[in-house]
Amino acid sequence: MNAMFSGCSSLKEINLSHFNTQNVTNMKAMFSGCSSLIEINLSNFNTQNIINMGCMFSGCSSLKDIKFSNFNTQNVTNIKGMFERCSSLKDINLSNFNTQNITNMGCMFYGCSSLKEINLSNFNTQNVINMGFMFYECSSLKDINLSNFNTQNVMNMGFMFYGCSSLKDINLSNFNTQNVIDMSCMFYGCSSLKDINLSNFNTQNVTNMKGMFYECSSLIKNNIITDNKKL
Repeated sequence: MNAMFSGCSSLKEINLSHFNTQNVTNMKAMFSGCSSLIEINLSNFNTQNIINMGCMFSGCSSLKDIKFSNFNTQNVTNIKGMFERCSSLKDINLSNFNTQNITNMGCMFYGCSSLKEINLSNFNTQNVINMGFMFYECSSLKDINLSNFNTQNVMNMGFMFYGCSSLKDINLSNFNTQNVIDMSCMFYGCSSLKDINLSNFNTQNVTNMKGMFYECSSLIKNNIITDNKKL
């Protein structure tokens, strides 16, 4: 089902209630570019064998409601750009998502500019390598709890919170950054961020920190310790 409805920009509604998807393995970009689609009900979808959901709803800029409470994501490895540019989406329930085998979460919420809150408390990120651009320009996001995130294998955090201009506080005290190479523009444009403690960050393998705190104009306190020296 790769790119099945991709680019159907005039499609306003779709009934998939009779779809039998038990043998499907790929739903990458399935609804990508369906920019007129306002809501979609996938509650009947059997996704137990799906491996790839990358860019599944990418560019669904009018989408306000997605029903996928029955999604089984236990075998999915890629959700890169899954909700990229879903700019009308204000809320999304991912409480049923099993992310134990996910390796790529890059750009997952890229450009979700109306998203005000998101609960990722059940996310298992132990195998994730890429978190680059994950919350890029989520400009309405005021709070996010990532205390359960296991980042031991993550190599890319570049642009992760870029443009999160409403974010006032973020707790990354549990982040393990021992394998991270790229932190470029990680907090670029987080203009409401006042306090951030990165004292536990291990930057021994980081090669790129370009623009990491650029335009963090409200930042009052930044606790960074590098090589046992507080900066």
